[in-house]
Amino acid sequence: MKESQYKSYDDLPLFLNAKLVAQVLGIAPSSSYELMHEPEFPTLRIGNRMVVPKEKFIQWVEEHAKGGDGQ
Repeated sequence: MKESQYKSYDDLPLFLNAKLVAQVLGIAPSSSYELMHEPEFPTLRIGNRMVVPKEKFIQWVEEHAKGGDGQ
């Protein structure tokens, strides 16, 4: 697994693209693209571009963390 270069949510920009999602989660960019196409993932589509609002991304991570209140 790749190590994330981000150590705090404060370091993240307001919107994350697929490359940043991959870096933050420590996954391959292809996995990030797949994740961004999942219906429950908080993706915002602007034309052909897909981004994830920082606050929604943080919420998604917390809800899906093992042992959390999510699934």
